[in-house]
Amino acid sequence: MKLYSSIIVDDDEIDRLTVVSYAKKFPWITISGVFENASTALSFLENNDIDIAFLDIEMPGASGIELRKKALSIPVCVFISSHFESAAETFEIQTLDFIVKPFKFPRFEQTMHRIEEFMNIKIKADLYEQTIGGDAIYVKSGTEKVKIRLHEILYLEALKNYTVIVTESKRHYVLKGLTEFLTEDFFRQFVRIHRSFAVMSAKINKVNTSEIELVNGTNLPIGRSYKNDLQNQL
Repeated sequence: MKLYSSIIVDDDEIDRLTVVSYAKKFPWITISGVFENASTALSFLENNDIDIAFLDIEMPGASGIELRKKALSIPVCVFISSHFESAAETFEIQTLDFIVKPFKFPRFEQTMHRIEEFMNIKIKADLYEQTIGGDAIYVKSGTEKVKIRLHEILYLEALKNYTVIVTESKRHYVLKGLTEFLTEDFFRQFVRIHRSFAVMSAKINKVNTSEIELVNGTNLPIGRSYKNDLQNQL
């Protein structure tokens, strides 16, 4: 089992202890440091490589967002904050997930499964390739090819240098950037709503100030710089 190192940064002691307690339930993660402010965390990061960061947003001194901007080399960042209005902004700085306080273990467990999935795919991404033909995309994994029809795709999600093709039943991983996908005619019905997300227009059920709701109930954030593109598309 591969172990991944993590840090927890939160100025609230109870919240720090909660994250520590929850994280210890997963044997594949180690806690390398627990900090109550961004400055001490940054000092630690100068001499230590970390895989996962759990960050609060509002803290004395520098915020968690400022910390993340100075530590973009950390592969996975999860924000845990009561300031849900900041979620869209955090996804602009390579955030994997945003947990709203107060939260319970099932929500944290959901995030941990997503982190594990991300780490596994990061290792295996080079096994995937995609070819386009007709009204379908064919995703290759090893010796098998999976056919995904255009109308089955809910949205595309950018994760580092590969893209997740999300359908209602599965997530498919392709070693190809989201921007490159969106330049192809096959994906002309998709509109980019965020640095990390592009959705098929027909799958949008509702548009709010800071997020959209898809027909299956999934909510995705709208990036500030993409609001005009979304309005024009609709």
